[in-house]
Amino acid sequence: MDQSELDNVRALLRSKPRPIGWAERRQRLDAIGSVWAVADDVTLECVDVNGLDGEWSIAPGSDASHVLMFFHGGGYCSGSIVSHRRMVTEAARAARMRTLAVAYRLAPEHPFPAAYDDALTAWRFLRNQSIPASRLVIGGDSAGAGLAVALIRRLRDAHEQLPACAWLVSPWMDLTMSGSTFASKDAVDPIIHKTYLNELADAYLPPGMDRKDPRISPLYADLRSFPPLLIQVGSAETLLDDATRFASAAGAADVPVTLEIWPHMIHAWHLWNAQLEPGRRALASAGAFIRAHVDVRS
Repeated sequence: MDQSELDNVRALLRSKPRPIGWAERRQRLDAIGSVWAVADDVTLECVDVNGLDGEWSIAPGSDASHVLMFFHGGGYCSGSIVSHRRMVTEAARAARMRTLAVAYRLAPEHPFPAAYDDALTAWRFLRNQSIPASRLVIGGDSAGAGLAVALIRRLRDAHEQLPACAWLVSPWMDLTMSGSTFASKDAVDPIIHKTYLNELADAYLPPGMDRKDPRISPLYADLRSFPPLLIQVGSAETLLDDATRFASAAGAADVPVTLEIWPHMIHAWHLWNAQLEPGRRALASAGAFIRAHVDVRS
């Protein structure tokens, strides 16, 4: 890895410090996530996802009959199709399938269970397109990874067909913030800190809600019968312990799980794949994992 690439991303984050207001925070995340534009050969199409905004993307050579549905991160309070567009569209290329990015409702205007219910709405939309569940993959980063796991658990408990696999990037799995790396990685993580996540959790959750509720903290969920999981996390993340503990819980439940810990990488480093070579390699690894579980030639 060229260290200057990561230094440039860290400099970008320092140049745009996190503001106070929700609207301003959302604008900031859109700005830092969309610094590098989508590749010219990617086709984008807006879609109404049963009342939610969505966006299809497809790269040349991809199979439109297979879909990766992606839930963006942002702590349930920010993030958008715009902020994650470069990441999602390059995931489409790596996986050689269409992607569907979903703009679920955000807190504090729309607290839990709005995003939780929107994830199911988006899944119903895909299934109503007559796409078999075996041709569908669910992905997400940070809070979006939590939504992905919560959706799979909801489908399993309803005895519905599950996606072929799931891709989880820098997952936020424990809203009690009990992970040991909140302390040990605080000095090296330029994005995620415990006080910030507590603020997001307070905005997302109704008063008095148990933060160990598995619908919001999948670390405490029963993970039996889940499809294969790929978890990617950076070694410089305060959420590293969320990822490793969740991988352990999944493995203990006999779920096929692949955990990748990327040296020196920061939270959701895939966002800057246009200029960050490890971001491109992580996407390539995710694409290979997805293709191994969903045969795009079928």
